[in-house]
Amino acid sequence: MSIQENFSEISTPNGTITFAIMQTNFWVGDIKGNVGKMKALALDAKARGADIVIFPELALIGYPPEDLLLRPTLAERVKIAMNELAKIDGIVTILGYPHVDNHGTFNSAAILQSGNQKGFYHKQCLPNYGVFDEKRYFKKGRNQVLFDYKGLTIGLLICEDIWHEAPIKALKDEGAEMVVVLNASPFEVGKQAERKALIARQSSTHKLPIIYVNTVGAQDDIVFDGGSIVSQADGEIAHEGARFLNQLIMATFDVSSGRFDTQAKPPLDLSEESQIYQALVVGFRDYVNRSGFKGVIVGLSGGIDSALTLAIAVDALGADKVYAVMMPYEYTSQMSLDDAAAQAARLNVSYTICPIHDAVAGLKSTLAPLFAGAAPDVTEENLQARARGVILMALSNKFGHMVISTGNKSENAVGYSTLYGDMVGGFDVLKDVYKTDVYRLADYRNRLEDNPVIPERIITRPPSAELRPDQKDQDSLPDYALLDAILKMYIDEDLGYKAICAAGFDPAVVERVLTMVDRAEHKRRQGAIGTKITKKSFGRERRYPLVNGWSVTGEF
Repeated sequence: MSIQENFSEISTPNGTITFAIMQTNFWVGDIKGNVGKMKALALDAKARGADIVIFPELALIGYPPEDLLLRPTLAERVKIAMNELAKIDGIVTILGYPHVDNHGTFNSAAILQSGNQKGFYHKQCLPNYGVFDEKRYFKKGRNQVLFDYKGLTIGLLICEDIWHEAPIKALKDEGAEMVVVLNASPFEVGKQAERKALIARQSSTHKLPIIYVNTVGAQDDIVFDGGSIVSQADGEIAHEGARFLNQLIMATFDVSSGRFDTQAKPPLDLSEESQIYQALVVGFRDYVNRSGFKGVIVGLSGGIDSALTLAIAVDALGADKVYAVMMPYEYTSQMSLDDAAAQAARLNVSYTICPIHDAVAGLKSTLAPLFAGAAPDVTEENLQARARGVILMALSNKFGHMVISTGNKSENAVGYSTLYGDMVGGFDVLKDVYKTDVYRLADYRNRLEDNPVIPERIITRPPSAELRPDQKDQDSLPDYALLDAILKMYIDEDLGYKAICAAGFDPAVVERVLTMVDRAEHKRRQGAIGTKITKKSFGRERRYPLVNGWSVTGEF
């Protein structure tokens, strides 16, 4: 069944239709603020000569709204908001919103014009994998929706719909001459190439021009990278939005020829390192700013992880909002002290040295009667990390700055971290970045300027937690190149012990790594969130039971 609306008062062809594609970010839950933003942007688009303005998926409430969709006042708030948006005059508005009626809640697109809602479409394909959980909240739409504007019949789809054949084929069969797709498509490495290939294929297969508008910015651990696309009916890309930036794309369609104008200059083709780095900056910036913190605190150790975290923090927030604290102990090398101070000076951040000797001594003294007769072990190492954690959190409480954790994905995967120690903090910038990629990103950031922001010695020296004399990470872990190769197969590709061994890895090493990953789940559950950049991040995408008897080697 299809529903077709005819905008009779403006249905006479006049040659061209100009679309304003609003690639921008909307704050989850801030319906009133989002309405104000949409009204201002729509009026600006109208002033620029646009006929139709298009906003992304669920722009009214932001994406993903999660359990805000279950709030009892949602329907009332949405009704008030939609009435307010319908007042926009002189331009047709297409936007994503949660539609609530007696049949349930739907992920929907509305068509507003001249004070009225001319029609609405309900998303048909509800994703329920990875970061998506839409079947928890939404009912499935079942109708195709088309509307006529200046002699052009336009069909609507929402995000996941375009990844399946049935919805777009149904629109074509019902007479659609163009398809508009509203999206909230999260970033992951390589995703834009997949989107462009998809849109080109769907356009050329069904002989339909497509407008694909994507949101941009971050929400919690998810980053949206924009990259909105306008394609011709033969699959040629006519317009492509910039990545990670708010942008208004003006695309004019010639009704008689059936083609869009083309942009004068396509966006820069970003390297993989550039994509990841920008995603980390955007994710961190939006989380900190919208959380309302005055600034952030980074425990600077002189090592590669905290060095890269500091650089990202400064790029995201500005040096005036970043505070670095070096907390040396007797195992901290002079090299670490020198390199941390040099980087803090290079980035012009507030830098404080706070030795932890007295704090650790006090803890040891308090515990001495309880530890009598017990040999020193990793417990004493963890006391150092936990003393640092206490200091960082005390500074946060006193001055209102968010503590930033500096753990990377490799360490988080195998539990090479200390609960309530180096894991403390409200956000983990590198949570989804493997150690080998940490080095790539540090090298990338240094290449952007003549004067490197990360001292070269931090990149080239062997990594160490410096919790005991001459400690090196590789005393406790396989070489990071080997470790990351196994972790990517186990975590990102979801391969098991036998498949990884078959790829040529030592079975003993594989069993050891997989066992460490499974045993560290309890630590990860208590860690800070961090920006997702890979195919499968820890958190909402990968949820394993904390206590289980699963055999990593496949023995039943």
